[in-house]
Amino acid sequence: MHRSLIETVMGAVVLVVAGLFVVFAFSAADLRAVGGYMVTASFEQTTGLNVGSDVRISGIKVGSVVSQQLDPETYLARITLSIDTAVKLPRDTIAKVASEGLLGGSYMQLIPGGDDQMIEAGGRIAYTQSSVDLMDLLGRFVFTAAESQGSNQSGGDQSGGNQSGGNTPVPTAPLK
Repeated sequence: MHRSLIETVMGAVVLVVAGLFVVFAFSAADLRAVGGYMVTASFEQTTGLNVGSDVRISGIKVGSVVSQQLDPETYLARITLSIDTAVKLPRDTIAKVASEGLLGGSYMQLIPGGDDQMIEAGGRIAYTQSSVDLMDLLGRFVFTAAESQGSNQSGGDQSGGNQSGGNTPVPTAPLK
């Protein structure tokens, strides 16, 4: 009976600590939804970007990705962003799909421009930069390195010089 009471108390302590950890994780992760005005941007590729991903300016969260849709006319990814009402975006703002690291997720990076006019609610960010496909980039690097290595090993002497050391006649054009 005494052992069962100790196991019950220990189980309760573990559950309380786990609950505190979950509360701390959610508060530290800043998972709050940002309410504000909506803007859209079109991209050729948005690999790694998901609904709920952060929208950041200078590393500070100012919004979130609300939706992703394929534009049936242009076949571009149309991303809808919710931007905090306290943040006004110049019309020449650049939207870029950025990566948090090699193994991290992606987020939307906004680089404000210098235009005096601001993007209105429901407006569109005209200047965009798609995400970089790291696997494609790595594949190109490996292929280029292998190709250049193969061309250096084939073809024999590419220096164009005379390496025989003797007096070898040089062909000349026939005289007319």
